[in-house]
Amino acid sequence: MEGVFVHESSYIDEGAVIGEGTKIWHFCHVQSGAEIGRHCSLGQNVNVGSNVKIGNGVKIQNNVSVYEGVTLADYVFCGPSCVFTNDLTPRAKYPKGRVGYKATPVGEGASIGANATIVCGHEVGEWSLIGAGAVVVSDVPAHALMLGVPAKRKGWVCECGTLLGAGLACEDCGRVYREADKGLEEVGR
Repeated sequence: MEGVFVHESSYIDEGAVIGEGTKIWHFCHVQSGAEIGRHCSLGQNVNVGSNVKIGNGVKIQNNVSVYEGVTLADYVFCGPSCVFTNDLTPRAKYPKGRVGYKATPVGEGASIGANATIVCGHEVGEWSLIGAGAVVVSDVPAHALMLGVPAKRKGWVCECGTLLGAGLACEDCGRVYREADKGLEEVGR
């Protein structure tokens, strides 16, 4: 794995693929079949499950487990101790394994706040922002600001991260949006 930094306390299983420029810090475990893109950062105590796909430029903060069934697109941010699930009805006595896993795709540029929980089987839209401690139990539209337990849409967010007003025009970068079927779509600058 040329061009990759892996701290000596971390474990990378055989069959994992890690892109150039990626940094994996203390006490991480990347399991067999996982694919991590270029220029990612995995903070302390991150677990990446078997067959998980992670895009380029992804930042995963400390104490996050990305379980099989979760896919992180390019430039996703996972805040400290955020939680992904992959089985809606887990039982220790009756494990289902892969057949029970529900897919959880996280779209490009989405940000998930510290201690937020993403219940499996739901899509997190591109450039959405999940507030700290929120519990996502339904699909998240693109560019949605999601807050609370359960998480509800409380506004819209620009690709640059600025909260959008009623006109859906960003005061910081000038992007302009309109509502569409799956959230917001950019219509110009």
